[in-house]
Amino acid sequence: MNIRENIDEGLRSIQSNLLRTVLTALIIAIGITSLVGILTAIEGIQSSVNSSFADLGANTFTVRNPVDDDFFDQGRRQKKYPPINYRQAHTFAEKFKSSYPATASLSAGISGAVQVNYLSAKTNPNSSVIGSDDNYLLINGYKIDQGRNIDKNDLENSLNVAVLGQEIARKLFVRIDPINKEITFMGSRYRVVGVLQKKGSMGGNNDSDRIILIPLENGRGLAANRSLTYNITASPTNATDGDFIVEEARGIMRRIRGDELGKPDSFEIDRADAMAKDFEEVSGYLRIGGFGIGIITLLGASIALMNIMLVSVTERTREIGIRKSLGATPRVIRFQFLIEAIVVCIIGGIVGLILGILIGNGISKLISTESSFVVPWLWMAMGIAVCIIVGVISGIYPAIKASRLDPIEALRYE
Repeated sequence: MNIRENIDEGLRSIQSNLLRTVLTALIIAIGITSLVGILTAIEGIQSSVNSSFADLGANTFTVRNPVDDDFFDQGRRQKKYPPINYRQAHTFAEKFKSSYPATASLSAGISGAVQVNYLSAKTNPNSSVIGSDDNYLLINGYKIDQGRNIDKNDLENSLNVAVLGQEIARKLFVRIDPINKEITFMGSRYRVVGVLQKKGSMGGNNDSDRIILIPLENGRGLAANRSLTYNITASPTNATDGDFIVEEARGIMRRIRGDELGKPDSFEIDRADAMAKDFEEVSGYLRIGGFGIGIITLLGASIALMNIMLVSVTERTREIGIRKSLGATPRVIRFQFLIEAIVVCIIGGIVGLILGILIGNGISKLISTESSFVVPWLWMAMGIAVCIIVGVISGIYPAIKASRLDPIEALRYE
């Protein structure tokens, strides 16, 4: 009996016990679903994080004031530093650009809880107003969907113009072109000159789509007597040593801020790719954990499959005796039972792969609305390989037991 006949015979045996085969395949499918589903979700989220930073240079960083979280260090309140003012931010940007070919952007948060009005339409009071220059969009990875960006003329003349985030535009302008329409917020009237493309963010938090960009000088006037904290975002061009550049920027800012030697920085530097690198490291551990969970599930499935195959050997003892009496060798008998076990595992594995990909992408979509549909070819190939290994492990003992049956005793079995 050749390999093709063995496979056909194995398929006929599976078909004759369809319910048992389906139940066994479902056990395998659940294991593969857990394995591929978790790994697909991680890949989808990782892809979303990477795409979020794709438009930012690897060396892009932001110099900002330390976050005041009122934490205590060994019973003492952490030191509060004065905010980065306009003069310091402007001086840093000029010195850094003179030291390296770079793009730099100054920005300041004017307010973080603003209600925007257009005629009778209004938003929730959760919009953020940011005073920025014409480089803010490029360096922070935003793209224009409609209209234009803030330009030099707007900045030099402190014009009342605004670029809206996607969520604000959709809320205020239903089936209306928002360009050149006048909106009101913080007691002032602004003309809409542009709308940003949807950016989204992790966890369904769409703060990036609820921003209003206005010219920096105009924002300073809108803040009136309030002192603003300025952020500087810089992106060196054709730079390969990101760590060196960040340390150089740290030195420039320490001199501007007058930080004493040996004292901690009075500011923070956040690298744009830091979050992506941190999540990539975490996702590595998550992959190991997900793989472990899937393997444990498949281990239980392999035990169930082995038990079912042993039952099959007992039920088919007389059939095995007939085959041996007709000349079937122990090798042929072993191969037939192995094929049956492997085929059942592969059927369950294919079902598990499909379910795992769909469930995994669904989970990643819930966590990050901007995640794309991911097909993890590597994990799919590994899933099929695992199915074959499980089939061999589960089928090897029943196959050996079947091949060692005495044909005379087997023929007498009732």
